[in-house]
Amino acid sequence: MHHTWMRYFTPAPVHHRLGLTCLGVGLQHGELPAVGPRTLDHHVAVVVSAGDGWLQDPDGHRHTVTAPALLWLTPGVPHHYGPDPSWDECFVDFTGPATTAYTELGYIEPDRPVVPLSDTAGARATVARIARAARSGNPLLEVETGAAVHELLVTLRRARADLAPDDDPVLHALARDAFQPLTVAEHAARHGMTPAELRGAVRRAGGRGPKDHLLAIRLGRAKELLAATELPVAAVARRVGYDDPAYFSRLFTRRVGMAPVRFRAQQSRTPPGVRDDRAPDPHDPPTTEHPRPT
Repeated sequence: MHHTWMRYFTPAPVHHRLGLTCLGVGLQHGELPAVGPRTLDHHVAVVVSAGDGWLQDPDGHRHTVTAPALLWLTPGVPHHYGPDPSWDECFVDFTGPATTAYTELGYIEPDRPVVPLSDTAGARATVARIARAARSGNPLLEVETGAAVHELLVTLRRARADLAPDDDPVLHALARDAFQPLTVAEHAARHGMTPAELRGAVRRAGGRGPKDHLLAIRLGRAKELLAATELPVAAVARRVGYDDPAYFSRLFTRRVGMAPVRFRAQQSRTPPGVRDDRAPDPHDPPTTEHPRPT
């Protein structure tokens, strides 16, 4: 006995330019028939929330699937899978140019067809939102479901069983030490790692290498200081870990697309002549200024 519900969509070309489009959604449970062997021209995320089964890869190797788990079905790769004897699943078909970047960042894993998950609650909630959007006559259908695919990829990334959900210790330590003048090798040594091991750990957790990760933290802090204070650029550079203000300015300009002084001119909220050199802490809650009575 099994139950199956599914809907499929045909987005217009303009929707594909949004980066990700949802092509279909489904909810199934019970003793379902096996799928394939088949090859698709788009991605499918199959979330198994209860039960067991199998997936056979193109080399004929049969992987055991034990819930909670994610099956990645990727374009052009033959797949064959099914429950044994039954399971609960939901699936989302999607495509779009943004899948390339999501794959590079490690959110989509073509080389890992079966991914153990810590839980499926978040993913199932996002799929349920897609299912609700699939109602007949919804004028927001393509945009709403496409936005939900972005959210689904983030939710599945967060639910991977091999990752800490929110506070990866390596990323936390890098954030804490980001403004110190340390090389990647010195950061690695603090964790008892080789530089290669640190690169692997940061890429698995954050989708990019440690240099890019540290640079993003430093530039984000520099932008806050430029926008919220009138500290000289050289002082901003020192506070985010650069002793050479000229090098900092070149790096900032290359990555941000404008010089620090121009960024400040665009973003500053400090009235001319009012100086606030206190460096705002990004972890402080925002404060509300109450006007004095006149």
